[in-house]
Amino acid sequence: MKTLIKNIKELVQVDDNAALLVRGKDMAELNTIKDAYLIINDELIEDYGKMSDFTEEKMGDCDEYNEIDATGRMVFPSFCDSHTHLVYAGSREIEYSDKIRGLSYEEIAKRGGGILNSAKLLHETSEDELYEQSLERVHEIISQGTGAVEIKSGYGLNTEDEIKMLRVIKRLKETTPLIIRSTFLGAHAVPQEYKGNQDEYVDVIINEMIPQIAAEELADYIDVFCDKGFFTVEQTDRILMAGMKYGMKAKIHANELAKSGGIQVGVKYDALSVDHIEYTGDEEIEALLNSDTMPTILPGAAFFLNMPYAPARKMMQSGLPVAIASDFNPGSSPSGNMKLMMSFACVNYKMLPEEAIHATTINSAYAMGISDIAGSISRGKIANLFITNEIPTYQYLPYAYGSELINMVILKGEVL
Repeated sequence: MKTLIKNIKELVQVDDNAALLVRGKDMAELNTIKDAYLIINDELIEDYGKMSDFTEEKMGDCDEYNEIDATGRMVFPSFCDSHTHLVYAGSREIEYSDKIRGLSYEEIAKRGGGILNSAKLLHETSEDELYEQSLERVHEIISQGTGAVEIKSGYGLNTEDEIKMLRVIKRLKETTPLIIRSTFLGAHAVPQEYKGNQDEYVDVIINEMIPQIAAEELADYIDVFCDKGFFTVEQTDRILMAGMKYGMKAKIHANELAKSGGIQVGVKYDALSVDHIEYTGDEEIEALLNSDTMPTILPGAAFFLNMPYAPARKMMQSGLPVAIASDFNPGSSPSGNMKLMMSFACVNYKMLPEEAIHATTINSAYAMGISDIAGSISRGKIANLFITNEIPTYQYLPYAYGSELINMVILKGEVL
């Protein structure tokens, strides 16, 4: 079945060449078509252009088709959220109060809070209940304009519970219209029983978890929290090497708490992305410039934890691409609202709206390995789109940070 969206006020993020990413100064340029049409054929974008060029012949031999009049409204490619932990049990608002009282992220973690708290809750939650909780969050982010999402494990911290999380992610892939990529993050924290013997836990990840997860084909990627107080560069190296042998491409939690070497080890293993990266200097930028790895900032986590902001402007001025993801999780970024992440990026990172749009669409699609099928308005890509309410300009999207501006969501060609 075909769908025609006509009288589009402005069609945003148009790319006839279907580039896989946008870098450096090019991120400040955004291609749009005013007074446009767009044709969807089944799941794919078939054609688009100016309304003045539209004729019925462009619909081909199709006698009947759906028609959407977008007069006064804009069409964007759906957001791609390349870093989330949205499969989790319960919430952690008590730690929110602890943060307000002045406890640091590391202090909360040391007393059994943080990731270890989520691991305890997850262990006590059945797979079906975990799926139902997570499905609610999926519906929430879809309504906010997200069409593709990467979801990590990492709240299991033992083989059984990590597999439980990854099975839930697999169910979400099979039962929702989102494009979903799954990431194994057994090295998210060190369980209490391995405190003081961290290498033994790394051995469990390598010798037990990875083979079983690979046998069930539950993970597209592998991740490690390579940072101060978590996993060392040497341990990260071992885990990534083991994952690579089973076909799991790397993604890295890096340099959130210190200059940990996480960026460099990510580059060494040709990681899809290095994420957080608040502590990024000239050495790290140089390493990224000589790689295909996408630097990914997580504005929600930096805001929520009141942490330093990653040097996004410096990275772009150096010629790097930058992606934005939500880090949707119960402890440090309890929101998957990518429109809000754009606003944080504009205000706190001094990114232009054009840069933030690239960072939440095509570059974040690249950071989850799907920019060949998503992230821009390009012929042949999956028709993951949203139509706004009547807004004056595309800059209004991040500007009106508290307003609900999405009128209609289309995923895989279907109006939801």
